Amino acid sequence: MTQKIVRCVAPALALAVVFSGCSKKDQTAVVAATAPQETVFAVNTYVVAAENLDEYLEFGGDVVAASSVDVMPDTSGKLTDIRVKVGDYVERNQILARVDPSRPGMTYETSPIRAPVAGTITSFPVSMGSMVAPSMSIAKISSTSKLEVDISVAERFVSRIEVGQAALLTFDAYPGEVFTAKVAEVNPVLDTTTRSMGVKLVLDPPDNRIKIGMYCRVKLITESKADVVAIPRSAILTRSGQDTVFVVNGGAVELRPITVGITVDDMVEVVSGLVSGNEIVMSGQTLLDSGSKVNVVGRQQGGN
Repeated sequence: MTQKIVRCVAPALALAVVFSGCSKKDQTAVVAATAPQETVFAVNTYVVAAENLDEYLEFGGDVVAASSVDVMPDTSGKLTDIRVKVGDYVERNQILARVDPSRPGMTYETSPIRAPVAGTITSFPVSMGSMVAPSMSIAKISSTSKLEVDISVAERFVSRIEVGQAALLTFDAYPGEVFTAKVAEVNPVLDTTTRSMGVKLVLDPPDNRIKIGMYCRVKLITESKADVVAIPRSAILTRSGQDTVFVVNGGAVELRPITVGITVDDMVEVVSGLVSGNEIVMSGQTLLDSGSKVNVVGRQQGGN
């Protein structure tokens, strides 16, 4: 029993001798070397500012003429004397071609085919000598001065569509350019086969660079909010079922709960919990806790 006591006390006495033999300066160095180091986390931050958010739905659309009329002959026979081609502008009652109704052994006077309306010939699929009939369309006349964009809206989005809504259009022919349009007509009846609703948009303002038959990508704006607090989606963490962000305050962070609203692309509306001017951690926050020390290595200003 006595031996065990001596073995335990001896190291302690040795340590005491070491300290007693050191100067006060040496003792301070030993304590500093053994003190725990405080962790500082490198983070990127986002300075909150007022933003404008436009919530939208995306569709594909086709450019069509606002009005288009089929041209049909009055009689059956062989098509002769074609006087127009695709792209020509014609006046109402202008003769487009003639039909020869003659039969073997019987010769008849040719019958003119006239334009029922003024417009541009956008289709003329038949050629000289083709046999035509009154039930057959030989051409299409369209009004190219006013164009529309046809889109189909899935049934689940029907309640969010109304006349007058704004839309943004992009075309492969004009990369980087955005054209504006408005909802002009909403079909009151859904297609039972596709379970979708037809919607027509009109270019506002018109642009003569847009051609019939072009395909466009449509962003139909369903809700607009001005001067709201919005932050990047990446800044939000969910802890215990609550949306939270880390707010930077004097070199440390504070975990703060928030209430979110609409989401547009990678930006999320914050209904409560933040105000303009707050600086929040945008990346590097997964290891943080409330009170953690941070070093801001990158800062992004909101509202740009």
